Amino acid sequence: MAVPRFDSKPIFSRMIDDDGGHFTLCPVEPVETFRSYAGDSAVLATTWTGSSGRTVLREGMVVRATGELLPQTLLVRRITCDRGTMPLRIVYSPIHGFDRRRPKVRRGDNHVVCSWDALAVFLRWTRGLDVTPGEEVQHVLGEGEELTFVLTVADREPLVFVTADRAIELLDETQSWWENWCEALYLSEDTYDAMLRSFITLRLLTYSPTAAPVAAPTTSLPEKIGGSDNWDYRFSWPRDASIGLATFLGVGRTEEAHAFMHWLLHAARQSRPRIDVLYDIYGRTTGNETEADVSGYHGSRPVRIGNAAAEQHQLDVYGWVLDTAYLLAQEQGYLHKETWRALSAAANFVADHWREPDSGIWERRGEPKHYVHSKLMGWLALDRAIKIAETLGLQPPPAHRWAEHRDQLADEVRERGFSETLGSYVDTYDSDDLDAALLLLPILEFDPPDSDRVRGTIRAIREQLGAGGPLVYRFSAAVGKEGAFLPCCFWLVQALARVGEREEARELFDQLMLKANDVGLFAEELEPSSGDHLGNFPQAFTLATLLQAALALDRAAQEG
Repeated sequence: MAVPRFDSKPIFSRMIDDDGGHFTLCPVEPVETFRSYAGDSAVLATTWTGSSGRTVLREGMVVRATGELLPQTLLVRRITCDRGTMPLRIVYSPIHGFDRRRPKVRRGDNHVVCSWDALAVFLRWTRGLDVTPGEEVQHVLGEGEELTFVLTVADREPLVFVTADRAIELLDETQSWWENWCEALYLSEDTYDAMLRSFITLRLLTYSPTAAPVAAPTTSLPEKIGGSDNWDYRFSWPRDASIGLATFLGVGRTEEAHAFMHWLLHAARQSRPRIDVLYDIYGRTTGNETEADVSGYHGSRPVRIGNAAAEQHQLDVYGWVLDTAYLLAQEQGYLHKETWRALSAAANFVADHWREPDSGIWERRGEPKHYVHSKLMGWLALDRAIKIAETLGLQPPPAHRWAEHRDQLADEVRERGFSETLGSYVDTYDSDDLDAALLLLPILEFDPPDSDRVRGTIRAIREQLGAGGPLVYRFSAAVGKEGAFLPCCFWLVQALARVGEREEARELFDQLMLKANDVGLFAEELEPSSGDHLGNFPQAFTLATLLQAALALDRAAQEG
């Protein structure tokens, strides 16, 4: 739990730091555990059933505060014993950051305040416990009894106290807010359950004050246990955000798409016409990457703070952004002048730089190369810029120039990015390696979906990058060295649906949904043999491509 923002220093970090802060609330005895969300909401219910009794922990963060003075961050945890008794173990130990700063502590009647300079965290509880930060306390909860914890955060602002009764009311209001929000989503019955949890989680991963969506709320959860591919994902990737918000448009939620486009224009104002790979939640470019001297998740080090990928050149970003803008233009029939000015500048940038090598969608930290997927997305950026102008009747500065570069780029990709030996498009120019990101080919309309080249690419990727069933690795060098890459697995579903293989696409989608965790969420990768999730969690990239696949299945069913 990083406060007050996704990218702030954490107060609870035990997942990646054995000596980090934590807020443990659990039974003392061995129990069976069952977790589920309360209705269509982000309020979590955990049921513990043991030999002596059964308890339910209901917890969540209050989604909004209006009409009264309430803290910006409010976490509510209530545990209720509905049968027998349950001995509980409670440890409240907030520690600030990875340099493990202990708080100044001020205790009172059923509450404690921990502070570090301008940051303060207030914890209140409802029963006569003796909670001292960093010390374990045990308490037996009897049948019909409840125990509530209310945690509030203040950063450079007054600390607001909330009573337990009011906190529970706010949690109930939060559940209702989520249920009302979900009712506005236009979802198909066939994929309703799969899509709903992903939409809720994508909304949770959005920093409301700026509308910046983050890739994940965690840092350095490893792509391979004990390995070094551990990255900080608490930033906003225009690529990931564009995919997610295109899905919001697909179910009638234009508000999120508008908010994202405004944030992106704000974020890219200093780098225009270049769109950076990632930004922080305020729209600032941040390439500073450091390493924390902590244990890491199951010994997976280093633990990174910040992400140096921000310094890379990735051509595919422009394709994602222009494609989402095209969808938005189709939806509303117009674009603001400033929006079109920024998009035109981005298209001009692609026309000027598509011949240069880049770091590719997978952000490989080596010499830039001519990645075929990047070139295809550059083609998409130019194509969508032209289509936006045509759709809205706009006069782009050099329309003929965009078309000229688009066609030149296409010719080069077809000549140097295709292997006659494999019958497939490939990872980089003049190579025989494969890249599962090329499963996007049927969706881009670069070649006809039923063409031999498109079908050959899908076939080659499944044969050479397949990890069993619906799973695929993301590129040739990753086979057996990391987990199957879940966004690519959902792209496979989308590709099959697009080329008319609807039944197989649906079968693979159903198999993938069985690999979610117990509450329907996904990380970035999956270990094929064990089914363990790998990488930062929950992962917006995976959830967004899941939604793309579900929408593709819905469209294919309608067309069928």
